[in-house]
Amino acid sequence: MDSIRTRNTDAAARRLVVLPFGKSVEIAYKSLRVRFFRSMITTASLVLAVSFLSFIRVGNDIANGFLAGGDPVLRQALILAGYDLEENDTRVEESPKQRWLIILSLLVCVVGIVNAQLMAVTERFREIGTMKCLGALDRFVLRLFLLEAGMQGIVGAGIGAVAGAAAALLNSLVRFGAAAFVGMPWPDMTASIATAAATGCLLSLAGVLYPALVAAKMAPVEAMRVEQ
Repeated sequence: MDSIRTRNTDAAARRLVVLPFGKSVEIAYKSLRVRFFRSMITTASLVLAVSFLSFIRVGNDIANGFLAGGDPVLRQALILAGYDLEENDTRVEESPKQRWLIILSLLVCVVGIVNAQLMAVTERFREIGTMKCLGALDRFVLRLFLLEAGMQGIVGAGIGAVAGAAAALLNSLVRFGAAAFVGMPWPDMTASIATAAATGCLLSLAGVLYPALVAAKMAPVEAMRVEQ
């Protein structure tokens, strides 16, 4: 009889501690709504970094569409626009300067996300302590932060990738006129947009990983003791 009561108690405790995934998503969404303006600032850095990456990649895709057409007039237009093309070059690749600028922008973005999330952990000491005192496990707190970062990453990276592609199209239209839409490599451009968006999502998750681990390992008593 006692063993049955013990099993029932353990099962009830697990139901209280391990919340459904859908409930975790709901809590993460509500947390972002409460901290809307801070989330916007964190997302803005991600949008800018991903926009720059998408702008460079889509711009090169458009230039490669020109070269694929074999029109010497369009090739000369690319050279006049500043593209470094040799006589036998058939593709435009990212220059070393562009690569460094992309890497630096992405690094700055990650540092900004880490800083913002560490500040969020500090502000949420009591909230995290309360959840852990009520039975939340470390993995639940970790999942909560990762879900918040994932939501920010999807929104910010999506907006940034589309905005960068639109800026590249507008830039090509200003530079080359209607010829910019001749032989437009839509599959390559779509792949570049998707790559930029995926990179942004990964950066968002990478930036929140350390702060999430800090929050998950926090002792409930120490968290509740912090004065707000």
